[in-house]
Amino acid sequence: MNTVCKCAFYIPARLADRLRCTRFGQLLRRTRLDELPQLWNILRGDMSLVGPRPERAYFYREFETYIPGFSNRMMVTPGLTGWAQVNGGYDLRPEEKIVYDMEYIERQSVLLDVQCLLKTAALVFTHRGAR
Repeated sequence: MNTVCKCAFYIPARLADRLRCTRFGQLLRRTRLDELPQLWNILRGDMSLVGPRPERAYFYREFETYIPGFSNRMMVTPGLTGWAQVNGGYDLRPEEKIVYDMEYIERQSVLLDVQCLLKTAALVFTHRGAR
């Protein structure tokens, strides 16, 4: 779901997301409802509930060239929420996210998935970490 207003491409990237989104888009992002369409991807089997968040192809190619081990994230199915998201989210740089992603891959278990889902629910309901 695209939550960005049509004029977003004319606004400098340094401005806050709130200036680039419609009011409705801001509400969707704040409540994380903009992630709901990804439930279809989970039902199709393209994603799981928990796993490293998928990265856009452009950024994936860029990160793969300068972050050692970045492609190792592909060892598991991408998820709607991830260990990096509940332990830093938008504040983490890609180099930091890969550390959490690899930790998740190494420690992957049902218990860790439940822990991640509970942390995600807490973030969603308290609006912490929302853009």
